[in-house]
Amino acid sequence: MSAAITVGSPKLRLTRRGRAVLGALATVLVAAVLAFIAAIAAPQAQASNTAEGGGEFHYVVAQPGTSLWSVATELDPSMDPRDLVAEIVQLNQLEGSGVQAGQPIAVPLRYSDSDAVVSAEELGLD
Repeated sequence: MSAAITVGSPKLRLTRRGRAVLGALATVLVAAVLAFIAAIAAPQAQASNTAEGGGEFHYVVAQPGTSLWSVATELDPSMDPRDLVAEIVQLNQLEGSGVQAGQPIAVPLRYSDSDAVVSAEELGLD
């Protein structure tokens, strides 16, 4: 009698560590794809925000002794100045709340009718 030798394909077995590595690689791949999509979409989102407001900002020019707190209080006395200061800091991408005399400070468009506010055209910033 002759014995038949059967050759089968070996089964792939992953250890616990192998599954963890494979899961980590999949997570990194998904994160990279999401970061790529966000990088592509970011300029479009920024452009749409500019077009939405007409691409024009209105400004308050800082006078000697002016602080963002005093600007916020002058623009909207009924609003909590902390909220408006935070909004102005974010709008101008400031690192802190300090301003220098003569510095144009962009303000939210809803305050464009205020007496203290001037347009970018009036400042020559167009």
